[in-house]
Amino acid sequence: MSKYFGTDGFRGEANVNLTVEHAYKIGRFLGFYYGREHRCSIVIGKDTRRSSYMFECALTAGLTASGADVYLMHVTTTPSVSYITRTDDFDCGIMISASHNAYHDNGIKLLNSDGEKMPQCVINEIEKYLDDDFGEIPFASGSDIGKAIDYSSGRNRYIGYLISLATHSYKGLRIGLDCANGSTWMMAKNIFDTLGAETVVIGNEPNGLNINDGCGSTHIENLRKLVTSQRLDVGFAFDGDADRCIAVDETGRIIDGDLILYIYGKYMKARDKLTNNTIVTTVMSNFGLYKALDRAGIDYAKTDVGDKYVYECMRANGHLIGGEQSGHIIFSKYAATGDGLLTAIKLMQAMLAQKQPLSVLAAPVQIYPQILKNVRVADKDAALSHHAVKESLKEAEEMLGGNGRVLLRPSGTEPVIRVMAEAPTDEGCERAVDTIIAAMHSNGLIVG
Repeated sequence: MSKYFGTDGFRGEANVNLTVEHAYKIGRFLGFYYGREHRCSIVIGKDTRRSSYMFECALTAGLTASGADVYLMHVTTTPSVSYITRTDDFDCGIMISASHNAYHDNGIKLLNSDGEKMPQCVINEIEKYLDDDFGEIPFASGSDIGKAIDYSSGRNRYIGYLISLATHSYKGLRIGLDCANGSTWMMAKNIFDTLGAETVVIGNEPNGLNINDGCGSTHIENLRKLVTSQRLDVGFAFDGDADRCIAVDETGRIIDGDLILYIYGKYMKARDKLTNNTIVTTVMSNFGLYKALDRAGIDYAKTDVGDKYVYECMRANGHLIGGEQSGHIIFSKYAATGDGLLTAIKLMQAMLAQKQPLSVLAAPVQIYPQILKNVRVADKDAALSHHAVKESLKEAEEMLGGNGRVLLRPSGTEPVIRVMAEAPTDEGCERAVDTIIAAMHSNGLIVG
Protein backbone atom coordinates (compact mmCIF):
# COMPACT_ATOMS: atom_id res chain seq x y z
CA MET A 1 0.00 0.00 0.00
CA SER A 2 1.18 3.50 -0.83
CA LYS A 3 2.27 5.83 1.97
CA TYR A 4 0.40 8.89 0.73
CA PHE A 5 -1.85 7.88 -2.16
CA GLY A 6 -4.85 5.61 -1.73
CA THR A 7 -7.25 4.25 -4.33
CA ASP A 8 -8.63 7.75 -4.89
CA GLY A 9 -5.56 9.98 -4.67
CA PHE A 10 -3.69 11.70 -1.85
CA ARG A 11 -6.33 12.72 0.67
CA GLY A 12 -6.11 14.32 4.11
CA GLU A 13 -6.93 17.33 6.22
CA ALA A 14 -5.78 20.47 4.41
CA ASN A 15 -2.41 21.71 5.71
CA VAL A 16 -2.35 18.99 8.38
CA ASN A 17 -1.50 15.75 6.64
CA LEU A 18 -1.98 17.05 3.11
CA THR A 19 -0.03 20.30 2.98
CA VAL A 20 0.72 23.01 0.50
CA GLU A 21 4.32 21.72 0.42
CA HIS A 22 3.04 18.30 -0.67
CA ALA A 23 1.10 19.93 -3.50
CA TYR A 24 4.09 21.99 -4.61
CA LYS A 25 6.35 18.95 -4.67
CA ILE A 26 3.78 16.88 -6.58
CA GLY A 27 3.68 19.66 -9.16
CA ARG A 28 7.48 19.80 -9.31
CA PHE A 29 7.70 16.07 -9.91
CA LEU A 30 4.95 15.88 -12.54
CA GLY A 31 6.36 18.82 -14.49
CA PHE A 32 9.76 17.13 -14.49
CA TYR A 33 8.49 13.61 -15.21
CA TYR A 34 6.29 14.50 -18.18
CA GLY A 35 8.62 17.22 -19.45
CA ARG A 36 11.77 15.17 -19.92
CA GLU A 37 11.45 15.05 -23.70
CA HIS A 38 9.08 17.91 -24.51
CA ARG A 39 7.33 20.85 -22.91
CA CYS A 40 4.45 19.13 -21.19
CA SER A 41 0.93 20.40 -20.66
CA ILE A 42 -1.15 19.49 -17.63
CA VAL A 43 -4.76 20.37 -16.87
CA ILE A 44 -6.08 21.11 -13.37
CA GLY A 45 -9.62 21.23 -12.00
CA LYS A 46 -10.86 21.86 -8.46
CA ASP A 47 -13.98 21.71 -6.34
CA THR A 48 -15.42 24.49 -4.18
CA ARG A 49 -13.48 23.92 -0.93
CA ARG A 50 -11.67 26.98 0.40
CA SER A 51 -8.37 25.08 0.40
CA SER A 52 -8.75 24.04 -3.24
CA TYR A 53 -7.58 27.48 -4.36
CA MET A 54 -4.47 27.19 -2.21
CA PHE A 55 -3.63 23.75 -3.60
CA GLU A 56 -4.29 24.94 -7.15
CA CYS A 57 -1.74 27.73 -6.69
CA ALA A 58 0.83 25.40 -5.12
CA LEU A 59 0.48 22.80 -7.85
CA THR A 60 0.69 25.48 -10.51
CA ALA A 61 3.85 26.91 -8.95
CA GLY A 62 5.49 23.51 -8.81
CA LEU A 63 4.51 22.56 -12.34
CA THR A 64 5.57 25.81 -13.97
CA ALA A 65 8.84 25.82 -11.97
CA SER A 66 9.62 22.48 -13.60
CA GLY A 67 8.75 23.80 -17.06
CA ALA A 68 5.18 22.60 -17.53
CA ASP A 69 2.36 24.63 -19.01
CA VAL A 70 -0.70 24.49 -16.76
CA TYR A 71 -4.28 24.75 -18.03
CA LEU A 72 -6.81 25.76 -15.37
CA MET A 73 -10.39 24.53 -15.68
CA HIS A 74 -11.24 26.19 -12.33
CA VAL A 75 -14.26 24.79 -10.44
CA THR A 76 -15.30 21.68 -12.32
CA THR A 77 -15.92 17.96 -11.84
CA THR A 78 -13.48 15.07 -11.66
CA PRO A 79 -14.98 13.36 -14.74
CA SER A 80 -14.68 16.60 -16.72
CA VAL A 81 -10.95 16.69 -16.00
CA SER A 82 -10.70 13.04 -17.06
CA TYR A 83 -12.58 13.78 -20.31
CA ILE A 84 -10.55 16.86 -21.22
CA THR A 85 -7.23 15.18 -20.36
CA ARG A 86 -8.07 12.41 -22.81
CA THR A 87 -9.67 14.39 -25.62
CA ASP A 88 -7.32 17.40 -25.61
CA ASP A 89 -4.09 15.38 -25.48
CA PHE A 90 -2.79 16.55 -22.12
CA ASP A 91 0.12 14.68 -20.59
CA CYS A 92 -1.84 14.24 -17.38
CA GLY A 93 -4.70 15.70 -15.39
CA ILE A 94 -5.08 16.76 -11.77
CA MET A 95 -8.28 17.15 -9.78
CA ILE A 96 -8.23 18.89 -6.40
CA SER A 97 -11.00 17.40 -4.30
CA ALA A 98 -11.74 15.17 -1.32
CA SER A 99 -14.90 13.98 -3.04
CA HIS A 100 -17.66 13.38 -0.42
CA ASN A 101 -15.54 14.44 2.60
CA ALA A 102 -16.18 17.59 4.63
CA TYR A 103 -14.60 20.90 3.64
CA HIS A 104 -11.58 20.66 5.98
CA ASP A 105 -10.28 17.66 4.01
CA ASN A 106 -8.94 17.87 0.50
CA GLY A 107 -7.27 15.61 -2.00
CA ILE A 108 -5.13 15.46 -5.12
CA LYS A 109 -6.31 13.01 -7.76
CA LEU A 110 -3.93 12.23 -10.60
CA LEU A 111 -4.97 11.03 -14.06
CA ASN A 112 -2.85 9.71 -16.90
CA SER A 113 -3.11 10.92 -20.50
CA ASP A 114 -6.07 8.57 -21.10
CA GLY A 115 -8.01 10.15 -18.26
CA GLU A 116 -7.55 7.04 -16.12
CA LYS A 117 -6.15 6.90 -12.61
CA MET A 118 -2.38 7.32 -12.55
CA PRO A 119 -0.39 4.06 -12.78
CA GLN A 120 1.09 2.85 -9.52
CA CYS A 121 4.63 2.97 -10.92
CA VAL A 122 4.36 6.76 -11.30
CA ILE A 123 2.74 7.11 -7.86
CA ASN A 124 5.68 5.22 -6.37
CA GLU A 125 8.14 7.69 -7.90
CA ILE A 126 6.12 10.67 -6.65
CA GLU A 127 6.17 9.26 -3.13
CA LYS A 128 9.94 8.81 -3.27
CA TYR A 129 10.24 12.49 -4.18
CA LEU A 130 7.88 13.49 -1.37
CA ASP A 131 10.14 11.58 1.04
CA ASP A 132 13.31 13.19 -0.39
CA ASP A 133 14.42 9.80 -1.69
CA PHE A 134 14.41 10.63 -5.40
CA GLY A 135 17.14 13.17 -5.92
CA GLU A 136 17.13 16.78 -7.03
CA ILE A 137 14.81 18.00 -9.76
CA PRO A 138 16.18 20.95 -11.75
CA PHE A 139 14.31 24.23 -11.94
CA ALA A 140 13.34 25.55 -15.35
CA SER A 141 14.81 28.92 -16.25
CA GLY A 142 14.46 31.56 -18.93
CA SER A 143 12.02 30.67 -21.67
CA ASP A 144 11.73 27.12 -20.30
CA ILE A 145 9.65 28.28 -17.32
CA GLY A 146 6.05 27.18 -17.74
CA LYS A 147 2.94 29.34 -17.80
CA ALA A 148 -0.62 29.13 -16.48
CA ILE A 149 -3.49 29.40 -18.95
CA ASP A 150 -7.24 29.82 -18.37
CA TYR A 151 -9.02 26.75 -19.74
CA SER A 152 -12.63 27.21 -18.74
CA SER A 153 -13.43 26.40 -22.37
CA GLY A 154 -12.58 22.79 -21.56
CA ARG A 155 -15.31 22.69 -18.93
CA ASN A 156 -17.78 24.12 -21.43
CA ARG A 157 -16.84 21.48 -24.02
CA TYR A 158 -17.44 18.75 -21.47
CA ILE A 159 -20.90 20.17 -20.75
CA GLY A 160 -21.60 20.11 -24.48
CA TYR A 161 -20.44 16.52 -24.65
CA LEU A 162 -22.85 15.44 -21.91
CA ILE A 163 -25.76 17.25 -23.56
CA SER A 164 -24.94 15.48 -26.84
CA LEU A 165 -25.33 12.09 -25.13
CA ALA A 166 -28.94 12.70 -24.10
CA THR A 167 -31.29 10.77 -26.38
CA HIS A 168 -34.57 12.42 -25.36
CA SER A 169 -35.95 15.82 -24.51
CA TYR A 170 -36.76 16.36 -20.83
CA LYS A 171 -39.56 18.77 -21.64
CA GLY A 172 -42.49 18.39 -19.27
CA LEU A 173 -40.42 16.69 -16.56
CA ARG A 174 -39.77 18.19 -13.14
CA ILE A 175 -36.36 17.16 -11.83
CA GLY A 176 -34.71 17.78 -8.46
CA LEU A 177 -30.96 18.29 -8.23
CA ASP A 178 -28.77 18.33 -5.10
CA CYS A 179 -25.37 19.68 -6.03
CA ALA A 180 -23.71 19.21 -2.60
CA ASN A 181 -22.49 22.83 -2.72
CA GLY A 182 -19.76 21.36 -4.88
CA SER A 183 -18.50 21.10 -8.43
CA THR A 184 -21.92 20.85 -10.12
CA TRP A 185 -23.42 23.88 -8.39
CA MET A 186 -23.95 25.65 -11.73
CA MET A 187 -23.20 22.90 -14.22
CA ALA A 188 -26.04 20.49 -13.36
CA LYS A 189 -28.84 23.03 -13.70
CA ASN A 190 -27.44 24.33 -16.99
CA ILE A 191 -27.40 20.82 -18.45
CA PHE A 192 -30.89 19.81 -17.35
CA ASP A 193 -32.40 23.18 -18.26
CA THR A 194 -30.86 22.95 -21.72
CA LEU A 195 -32.43 19.52 -22.18
CA GLY A 196 -35.85 21.01 -21.40
CA ALA A 197 -36.48 20.03 -17.79
CA GLU A 198 -38.01 22.17 -15.10
CA THR A 199 -35.36 21.95 -12.40
CA VAL A 200 -35.56 22.50 -8.65
CA VAL A 201 -32.07 22.81 -7.21
CA ILE A 202 -30.65 22.59 -3.69
CA GLY A 203 -27.04 22.53 -2.50
CA ASN A 204 -26.09 25.19 -5.03
CA GLU A 205 -24.78 27.96 -2.77
CA PRO A 206 -21.13 27.05 -2.08
CA ASN A 207 -19.16 29.26 0.30
CA GLY A 208 -15.98 27.20 0.57
CA LEU A 209 -17.03 25.66 3.89
CA ASN A 210 -20.35 23.95 3.17
CA ILE A 211 -19.44 21.35 0.55
CA ASN A 212 -21.21 18.04 1.41
CA ASP A 213 -22.49 19.68 4.62
CA GLY A 214 -25.90 18.11 5.12
CA CYS A 215 -26.38 17.86 1.37
CA GLY A 216 -25.44 15.82 -1.67
CA SER A 217 -25.29 12.08 -2.24
CA THR A 218 -24.20 11.33 1.34
CA HIS A 219 -27.22 13.16 2.78
CA ILE A 220 -29.91 11.90 0.45
CA GLU A 221 -32.72 12.66 2.91
CA ASN A 222 -32.80 16.27 1.68
CA LEU A 223 -33.41 15.25 -1.91
CA ARG A 224 -36.06 12.76 -0.81
CA LYS A 225 -37.94 15.55 0.96
CA LEU A 226 -37.61 17.79 -2.07
CA VAL A 227 -38.88 15.18 -4.52
CA THR A 228 -41.85 14.07 -2.42
CA SER A 229 -42.89 17.50 -1.13
CA GLN A 230 -42.83 19.08 -4.58
CA ARG A 231 -44.06 15.97 -6.40
CA LEU A 232 -41.12 15.84 -8.76
CA ASP A 233 -40.64 13.10 -11.35
CA VAL A 234 -37.13 12.19 -10.22
CA GLY A 235 -34.16 13.59 -8.31
CA PHE A 236 -30.39 13.29 -8.58
CA ALA A 237 -27.82 14.00 -5.88
CA PHE A 238 -24.10 14.38 -6.53
CA ASP A 239 -21.08 14.46 -4.25
CA GLY A 240 -18.49 17.23 -3.98
CA ASP A 241 -16.63 16.44 -7.21
CA ALA A 242 -19.56 14.73 -9.00
CA ASP A 243 -18.02 11.35 -9.64
CA ARG A 244 -21.01 9.89 -7.76
CA CYS A 245 -24.75 10.03 -8.29
CA ILE A 246 -27.57 8.72 -6.11
CA ALA A 247 -31.12 9.06 -7.44
CA VAL A 248 -34.53 9.29 -5.81
CA ASP A 249 -37.62 8.00 -7.60
CA GLU A 250 -40.98 9.78 -7.61
CA THR A 251 -42.09 7.91 -4.47
CA GLY A 252 -39.01 8.93 -2.48
CA ARG A 253 -37.24 5.56 -2.73
CA ILE A 254 -33.46 5.86 -2.81
CA ILE A 255 -31.99 4.51 -6.04
CA ASP A 256 -28.40 3.79 -5.02
CA GLY A 257 -25.53 2.49 -7.14
CA ASP A 258 -26.73 -1.12 -6.98
CA LEU A 259 -30.18 -0.18 -8.26
CA ILE A 260 -28.68 2.05 -10.95
CA LEU A 261 -26.54 -0.86 -12.17
CA TYR A 262 -29.62 -3.09 -12.32
CA ILE A 263 -31.84 -0.57 -14.11
CA TYR A 264 -29.36 0.40 -16.78
CA GLY A 265 -27.79 -3.05 -17.12
CA LYS A 266 -31.19 -4.59 -17.76
CA TYR A 267 -31.98 -1.82 -20.25
CA MET A 268 -28.70 -2.55 -22.07
CA LYS A 269 -29.46 -6.28 -22.14
CA ALA A 270 -32.91 -5.66 -23.63
CA ARG A 271 -31.25 -3.79 -26.50
CA ASP A 272 -28.48 -6.40 -26.89
CA LYS A 273 -25.93 -3.77 -25.80
CA LEU A 274 -24.65 -5.47 -22.63
CA THR A 275 -21.29 -6.76 -23.84
CA ASN A 276 -20.38 -10.10 -22.23
CA ASN A 277 -23.82 -10.01 -20.54
CA THR A 278 -21.90 -8.82 -17.47
CA ILE A 279 -22.13 -6.02 -14.90
CA VAL A 280 -19.10 -5.30 -12.68
CA THR A 281 -19.82 -4.83 -8.97
CA THR A 282 -17.76 -4.75 -5.79
CA VAL A 283 -17.91 -7.24 -2.93
CA MET A 284 -20.06 -4.73 -1.02
CA SER A 285 -22.94 -4.75 -3.50
CA ASN A 286 -26.17 -5.93 -1.92
CA PHE A 287 -27.23 -9.58 -2.05
CA GLY A 288 -30.60 -8.43 -3.35
CA LEU A 289 -28.91 -7.06 -6.47
CA TYR A 290 -27.36 -10.43 -7.24
CA LYS A 291 -30.69 -12.21 -6.76
CA ALA A 292 -32.35 -9.76 -9.17
CA LEU A 293 -29.56 -10.11 -11.73
CA ASP A 294 -29.87 -13.89 -11.54
CA ARG A 295 -33.59 -13.63 -12.28
CA ALA A 296 -32.84 -11.28 -15.20
CA GLY A 297 -30.23 -13.67 -16.62
CA ILE A 298 -27.39 -11.16 -16.22
CA ASP A 299 -23.91 -12.23 -15.12
CA TYR A 300 -21.75 -10.21 -12.74
CA ALA A 301 -18.15 -9.84 -11.68
CA LYS A 302 -17.07 -8.82 -8.17
CA THR A 303 -14.01 -6.69 -7.38
CA ASP A 304 -12.45 -5.20 -4.27
CA VAL A 305 -14.04 -2.00 -3.01
CA GLY A 306 -12.95 1.05 -5.04
CA ASP A 307 -13.95 2.35 -8.46
CA LYS A 308 -10.29 1.93 -9.44
CA TYR A 309 -10.70 -1.84 -9.22
CA VAL A 310 -14.06 -1.76 -10.97
CA TYR A 311 -12.54 0.09 -13.91
CA GLU A 312 -9.52 -2.21 -14.08
CA CYS A 313 -11.84 -5.22 -14.33
CA MET A 314 -13.95 -3.50 -16.98
CA ARG A 315 -10.94 -2.53 -19.07
CA ALA A 316 -9.30 -5.96 -18.82
CA ASN A 317 -12.46 -7.82 -19.85
CA GLY A 318 -14.25 -5.38 -22.14
CA HIS A 319 -17.25 -4.88 -19.84
CA LEU A 320 -19.29 -1.73 -20.43
CA ILE A 321 -20.95 -0.96 -17.09
CA GLY A 322 -19.83 -1.29 -13.50
CA GLY A 323 -19.85 0.54 -10.22
CA GLU A 324 -20.37 0.75 -6.50
CA GLN A 325 -23.28 1.04 -4.11
CA SER A 326 -22.08 4.57 -3.28
CA GLY A 327 -23.00 5.81 -6.75
CA HIS A 328 -19.68 5.55 -8.58
CA ILE A 329 -21.02 4.25 -11.90
CA ILE A 330 -18.68 3.80 -14.86
CA PHE A 331 -19.92 3.67 -18.45
CA SER A 332 -16.68 2.69 -20.15
CA LYS A 333 -17.89 3.55 -23.65
CA TYR A 334 -18.12 7.19 -22.58
CA ALA A 335 -15.81 7.71 -19.60
CA ALA A 336 -12.82 6.30 -17.74
CA THR A 337 -14.11 7.23 -14.30
CA GLY A 338 -17.34 7.42 -12.36
CA ASP A 339 -19.42 10.35 -13.62
CA GLY A 340 -22.45 11.53 -11.67
CA LEU A 341 -23.87 13.76 -14.39
CA LEU A 342 -23.45 11.08 -17.05
CA THR A 343 -25.13 8.58 -14.72
CA ALA A 344 -28.12 10.90 -14.32
CA ILE A 345 -28.40 11.32 -18.09
CA LYS A 346 -28.22 7.55 -18.61
CA LEU A 347 -30.94 6.93 -16.02
CA MET A 348 -33.12 9.49 -17.76
CA GLN A 349 -32.54 7.60 -21.01
CA ALA A 350 -33.66 4.32 -19.45
CA MET A 351 -36.79 5.97 -18.03
CA LEU A 352 -37.80 7.82 -21.16
CA ALA A 353 -37.00 5.06 -23.65
CA GLN A 354 -39.03 2.53 -21.65
CA LYS A 355 -41.71 5.07 -20.70
CA GLN A 356 -41.54 3.95 -17.08
CA PRO A 357 -40.76 5.83 -13.86
CA LEU A 358 -37.74 4.77 -11.81
CA SER A 359 -40.02 3.17 -9.21
CA VAL A 360 -41.23 0.61 -11.75
CA LEU A 361 -37.76 -0.02 -13.21
CA ALA A 362 -36.27 -0.62 -9.74
CA ALA A 363 -39.16 -2.68 -8.36
CA PRO A 364 -37.68 -6.15 -9.11
CA VAL A 365 -34.75 -5.48 -6.76
CA GLN A 366 -35.50 -6.13 -3.12
CA ILE A 367 -32.56 -4.74 -1.15
CA TYR A 368 -31.63 -6.97 1.78
CA PRO A 369 -31.03 -5.51 5.24
CA GLN A 370 -27.30 -5.14 5.87
CA ILE A 371 -25.35 -4.88 9.10
CA LEU A 372 -21.66 -3.93 9.22
CA LYS A 373 -19.61 -3.97 12.43
CA ASN A 374 -15.97 -2.96 12.73
CA VAL A 375 -13.78 -5.04 15.03
CA ARG A 376 -10.36 -3.81 16.13
CA VAL A 377 -7.81 -6.63 16.15
CA ALA A 378 -4.11 -7.01 16.92
CA ASP A 379 -3.32 -8.69 13.60
CA LYS A 380 -5.71 -8.62 10.64
CA ASP A 381 -4.13 -11.53 8.78
CA ALA A 382 -3.98 -13.69 11.90
CA ALA A 383 -7.63 -12.98 12.69
CA LEU A 384 -8.82 -13.79 9.17
CA SER A 385 -6.84 -17.03 9.02
CA HIS A 386 -7.72 -18.26 12.53
CA HIS A 387 -9.42 -21.67 12.53
CA ALA A 388 -12.19 -20.58 14.93
CA VAL A 389 -13.02 -17.54 12.79
CA LYS A 390 -13.24 -19.69 9.66
CA GLU A 391 -15.52 -22.13 11.46
CA SER A 392 -17.74 -19.29 12.73
CA LEU A 393 -17.99 -17.97 9.19
CA LYS A 394 -19.24 -21.35 7.99
CA GLU A 395 -21.72 -21.47 10.89
CA ALA A 396 -23.05 -17.99 10.04
CA GLU A 397 -23.45 -18.94 6.37
CA GLU A 398 -25.34 -22.08 7.36
CA MET A 399 -27.68 -19.97 9.48
CA LEU A 400 -28.58 -17.93 6.39
CA GLY A 401 -29.20 -21.07 4.36
CA GLY A 402 -28.25 -19.58 1.02
CA ASN A 403 -30.63 -16.65 1.45
CA GLY A 404 -28.02 -14.08 2.45
CA ARG A 405 -24.29 -13.74 2.81
CA VAL A 406 -21.49 -12.91 5.21
CA LEU A 407 -18.33 -11.01 4.36
CA LEU A 408 -15.14 -10.41 6.33
CA ARG A 409 -12.99 -7.62 4.93
CA PRO A 410 -9.82 -6.08 6.38
CA SER A 411 -9.63 -2.29 6.48
CA GLY A 412 -7.00 -0.88 4.19
CA THR A 413 -5.96 1.83 6.65
CA GLU A 414 -6.69 0.57 10.19
CA PRO A 415 -6.16 -2.61 12.28
CA VAL A 416 -9.83 -3.39 11.77
CA ILE A 417 -11.85 -6.30 10.38
CA ARG A 418 -15.21 -5.33 8.89
CA VAL A 419 -17.83 -8.01 9.53
CA MET A 420 -20.85 -7.64 7.27
CA ALA A 421 -23.98 -9.73 6.85
CA GLU A 422 -27.02 -9.46 4.59
CA ALA A 423 -30.21 -11.42 5.22
CA PRO A 424 -33.96 -11.06 4.76
CA THR A 425 -34.28 -9.64 8.30
CA ASP A 426 -32.23 -7.42 10.59
CA GLU A 427 -32.34 -10.15 13.22
CA GLY A 428 -30.75 -12.63 10.84
CA CYS A 429 -27.98 -10.17 10.05
CA GLU A 430 -27.30 -9.56 13.75
CA ARG A 431 -27.09 -13.28 14.54
CA ALA A 432 -24.67 -13.93 11.71
CA VAL A 433 -22.38 -11.01 12.54
CA ASP A 434 -22.43 -11.67 16.29
CA THR A 435 -21.55 -15.33 15.76
CA ILE A 436 -18.30 -14.34 14.09
CA ILE A 437 -17.46 -11.57 16.55
CA ALA A 438 -18.07 -13.94 19.46
CA ALA A 439 -15.52 -16.37 17.99
CA MET A 440 -12.99 -13.55 17.72
CA HIS A 441 -13.63 -12.54 21.34
CA SER A 442 -13.35 -16.03 22.76
CA ASN A 443 -10.04 -16.57 20.99
CA GLY A 444 -8.43 -13.34 22.16
CA LEU A 445 -8.25 -11.76 18.72
CA ILE A 446 -10.02 -8.48 19.58
CA VAL A 447 -8.19 -5.60 21.23
CA GLY A 448 -9.48 -2.51 23.02
